[in-house]
Amino acid sequence: MIRAIGAKLALAAALSFALLSTSAPAVADPAREWPQAQSDLAPDPAIRFGVLPNGMRYALRRQTIPAQQTSLRLWIHAGSLMEAEDQRGLAHFLEHMAFNGSEGVKEGEMVKILERLGLSFGGDTNASTGFAETVYKFDLPKSSPATIDTSLMLFREIASRLSIRQDAVDRERGVVLSEERARDAPAYRAQIQRLAFLMPGQRLPNRLPIGKVEVLKTAPASRIADFYSQWYRPDRAVLVAVGDFDLDDMDARVRKAFSDWSPGQPGLADPDQGPIRPRGPEARVVVEPGVQASLQLIWTRPPPRSPDTAAKRRAELFENLGFAVLNRRFSAITRTADPPFQAAGAFETDQDDAMELTGVSVSLQPDRWREGLAAVEQGLRRLILHGVRQDELDREIEETRAALRATAASAATRRQSDLAGEIVDSLADRTVVTSPAADLEAFEAAVRDLRAATVNAAVADAYQGNGPLVFMASPTPIAGGNDALLAALTASQATPVAPSGETKAADWPYARFGPAGLVAQRRDIKDLGASFIRFRNGVRLTVKSTKFRDDEVLVRVNVGGGMLDLARDRQSPYWATGAFIEGGLGRIGVEDMERALAAKVYGARFAISDDAFVLSGATRTVDLPTQLQVLAAYLTDAAWGEAAFQRIKVAGQTVHAQYEATDEGVMSRDLSGLIHSGDRRWTFPSRQEIAAATLSDLRAAIAPSLAKGAIEIVVVGDVTVEQAVVMVAATFGALPSRATPRPLSTADRRVTFPKPAPAPIVLTHQGRADQASALIAWPTTDFWADPKRAREVAVLREVIRLRLTDQLREAQGVTYSPAVTSQHSQTWKGWGYISADIEAPPEKLPGFFRDVEAIAADLSAHQVGADELARAKTPRLEALQRARLTNGYWLGELSGAQADPRRLTAIRDLLPATRRVTAADIRRAAAARLVPGRAWKLIAVPAAAQAAATRPSP
Repeated sequence: MIRAIGAKLALAAALSFALLSTSAPAVADPAREWPQAQSDLAPDPAIRFGVLPNGMRYALRRQTIPAQQTSLRLWIHAGSLMEAEDQRGLAHFLEHMAFNGSEGVKEGEMVKILERLGLSFGGDTNASTGFAETVYKFDLPKSSPATIDTSLMLFREIASRLSIRQDAVDRERGVVLSEERARDAPAYRAQIQRLAFLMPGQRLPNRLPIGKVEVLKTAPASRIADFYSQWYRPDRAVLVAVGDFDLDDMDARVRKAFSDWSPGQPGLADPDQGPIRPRGPEARVVVEPGVQASLQLIWTRPPPRSPDTAAKRRAELFENLGFAVLNRRFSAITRTADPPFQAAGAFETDQDDAMELTGVSVSLQPDRWREGLAAVEQGLRRLILHGVRQDELDREIEETRAALRATAASAATRRQSDLAGEIVDSLADRTVVTSPAADLEAFEAAVRDLRAATVNAAVADAYQGNGPLVFMASPTPIAGGNDALLAALTASQATPVAPSGETKAADWPYARFGPAGLVAQRRDIKDLGASFIRFRNGVRLTVKSTKFRDDEVLVRVNVGGGMLDLARDRQSPYWATGAFIEGGLGRIGVEDMERALAAKVYGARFAISDDAFVLSGATRTVDLPTQLQVLAAYLTDAAWGEAAFQRIKVAGQTVHAQYEATDEGVMSRDLSGLIHSGDRRWTFPSRQEIAAATLSDLRAAIAPSLAKGAIEIVVVGDVTVEQAVVMVAATFGALPSRATPRPLSTADRRVTFPKPAPAPIVLTHQGRADQASALIAWPTTDFWADPKRAREVAVLREVIRLRLTDQLREAQGVTYSPAVTSQHSQTWKGWGYISADIEAPPEKLPGFFRDVEAIAADLSAHQVGADELARAKTPRLEALQRARLTNGYWLGELSGAQADPRRLTAIRDLLPATRRVTAADIRRAAAARLVPGRAWKLIAVPAAAQAAATRPSP
């Protein structure tokens, strides 16, 4: 897998403008000492840092929560930047070959070894390649000596003992090419052109991790082996281990496993990235049909190479606080009645030791790019010229303080994988891994008596260098092209800007909801550690007190019937539900609410589930009263703001073109509606329906249920039952009485699976001619019809996934990641299915259907072997056990349990029932469900190919 693309953005909203980055610059210095050797910062004392005589470094941390789990990472300072011209893409190709056989592990056995240990491929076993690094990841469900030793042995094989045989390389080509196809979407192509514009003459734009298709198709194994021997060296490697183990014992095991790794030939210096070209204002427009229109205003300069120090971090903090103020101002603009852009945010990033970039990213409508550019240019210039106000700065300090305090309070219970990721993320940019407590202490010292003038100087300094450079990605051409873009920038720069206006202090008006409600009934479910409480007003509360994560509390409020309350013959409003939260509250708007609650940690999300309208949020223990107040306020006094709804409608004007740009896009848009036989609760609205939609439609569909529907609250996390009862009594328990849920008939709960047809349903997209997807699905039934059979189908799903991976990925090299899913509804009568899908060239789709049907026939006729059954069951069991140690799992599982006690039985039976699944059960499930002639098929193919296939012969 190619590492996720990202940049260190400080955005007020999620934006899709990140550069192609591995999130950290490459290290030019081949000396592998830890960065704290050149810093005044103290590293986290819980981490043991070491260096082997061969130059390999290691970082170990004991973390016993959750118990018995360990995360291992092998980081290699080698990526696509190190490739020769005829090796472009081979760093990533080598990452794939790492799982294809070595001196000590036969081809095809490494993944199976890990599956036997309980690791799922792609979930617990993974790897990624970036510009300057490759990372191998194992998340171990058990910290037993045997599991750790086996995992370290496999990392040692990857380090220097891979076989890289030509026949194995040839089989893997299709898999790598499948990943290249899946990645090639409009946004990705725009990012590539953005890099070329920002970094002319430099190496990085010509060394994208996916590489060149021609190289991927033809490169001999020897060139992969050359890259391997040159760059995979102990002095370019770091082993990270975080988990429930003894530090001295793990230290000894790492030394034993890796001390014999010899550097071999002399190491090579990191390639020269090339000089940064001096530039004045320039502009570039790139047209990519299907892309979300976006614009960036950027300044470039040489990358910083100074050590990570307290002074450097303090300067970065001041800069980021200024960015936060700017982003807050941009956010306020997006919430106006007719905003010039949809989202905007300031950012700064070090682009892989090649360049430092500072800028503003904007998401907008293609026909309003002039307004959007002017708004962000003038907003940025206003900040630079007139600065931030002290009240704005104080607000951002409060929000940052709250976040850092929450992180410090939960530090002892961070997940092993998160801690391992934090260490890995520090490696390429040579930052010191400091503790959350130290980070909070440093923050408090830095902001003590901090004045706006200091932050203003930091922000002004950040926006210096080459530029400004304006880059725009548009789905349609803009009149005048590059010249028009540059002229618009120049015109905006000539417009005077006044200081920002003062904002008034805001008070939170929803601290009281009336006299606290009284408890009518309490029942403790001792074996599950949950308590059921019913208030006199009918509100039900479920509480599970946990210690999975210190100072974390999750809240879910279920109201009414969700999809059950919606009309099946009318388009669902789910696509516009974002307008509910953004629409604000009757007595306070979103902007003022965020200002009033700046020192609090809370969340506010709204969704429609099968059986409820859901309000939810995550908070810390001390802020749980505020969290409940926020959700209760939205339930009882939502403002239904028109401006928020109109913003979603505006975004909807181009969303279809974005979906239709790729095979995966049209699949994700249309599958839900198709697999529910066109039931309008699951279909995606057409362009015309989006254009005609009104806020009153959304309100009419949702408001009656919110006003009268039964209320169930689930609270899970670091809070006692008694605390939760008091806090809910003061909010939801104080509301007027609510009716109990109305009984539903079988007809109310009926959803229809589509009937099979001789040929697949065909969707078309506007993307590449070699991009296509296919799905095959068989109907099953609902969960309650036969819980035992549902557990068996879940394991059957894993067996099919193993076989598809072996057949289509390993043997045929057709696709990167065949997927198999299953659903057994706990809401809809008779509803369920099991499906398989892939990405592949159009000509490979018929073969996919034949292969899946052959696997189905074999599983119906023959029992699976003991090893295959174990490799399917063990990772699933381990994943379920790990999930049970998270607050999120219990929040979902306990939802609805008071109204339907069968859910408690399902929770209790999940693990035992899965353990009891046998080979005979798998065969019976396959014979009952994977019936020939009952399968439903769907494909997404290029529109041009479909037109050619249906064109009459001459």
